[in-house]
Amino acid sequence: MDASFDAQRDAGPDPAAVASPPNAPAFEILAPQSQRLPLVLASPHSGNAYSAAFLASSRLDARALRKSEDCFVDEIFAFAPGLGVPLIRALFPRAYLDVNREAYELDPEMFADPLPAYVNTRSPRVAAGLGTIARVVANGEDIYKGKLRFAEALDRVSRCYTPYHNALRQLVDATRDAFGHVLLIDCHSMPSASATTDGRRGGGRGASHPDIVLGDCFGNACAPAVIDAAEEYLCGLGYAVSRNNPYAGGYTTRHYGRPRQGIHTLQIEIARDLYMDEAALTRLPYLDVLARHMTVLVDTLGLLPPHGLGPR
Repeated sequence: MDASFDAQRDAGPDPAAVASPPNAPAFEILAPQSQRLPLVLASPHSGNAYSAAFLASSRLDARALRKSEDCFVDEIFAFAPGLGVPLIRALFPRAYLDVNREAYELDPEMFADPLPAYVNTRSPRVAAGLGTIARVVANGEDIYKGKLRFAEALDRVSRCYTPYHNALRQLVDATRDAFGHVLLIDCHSMPSASATTDGRRGGGRGASHPDIVLGDCFGNACAPAVIDAAEEYLCGLGYAVSRNNPYAGGYTTRHYGRPRQGIHTLQIEIARDLYMDEAALTRLPYLDVLARHMTVLVDTLGLLPPHGLGPR
């Protein structure tokens, strides 16, 4: 783990401590000295570098904007280089740009000028206010004081979205070339139905309020052996696990998952009350336990035999 990651961890949740300088990098790759397993991990929503220009354009303060973050997910999976696995993490916040969307899923009501015909204005995500550039934060509050110009969307896509996905594609392709197949794990967190603050695992809440949701786009994004192995391991630890409900996988899972071409993608959503105080945006002691469990999970999935990664 590099020094910049340690510094950001020590900074904690104080929004003033994570203000981003102009022209800040869009992402960071935590790379192993040598890759040992055919996996790539991605944390697209844990970025917390808020630019002064973005904060000035928002009607919300930085703490309110952080409600959309997958806080500390990159920290939970930061063990990856030690296993011989690369981890790519976005540094810009999800409220600024969401790379788990198409490049241009935009709400025309957010913009002062007309949008080009190629923009997807009718997706369910746009309707919910959660397009590539979100209209609202996770609790439904509007983000912006006024309307944006389409040039702003073009700028964010060119500076953040395109570099992130170019780098992710290179990692995926290089890993498949080296090992013959690759498993991309897209790492996320989800708001909890009833947040706890005692640091205990939430196992036993059942399918309606799972601890962990595994998404493979209903069997289309990875071989059955991958999600079967993940579910078996997590259930064995006492976690309440759901498949594809309520999260079957976003753009990354759908776009990269090509099992017939040796590219398997699995989305993991972790309930935030397992590892953080959702109101205070602070870590709970169970975060370290969860990280150890995710370490074994990733290692287990990386050791799945290639001959078992075919259709059921």
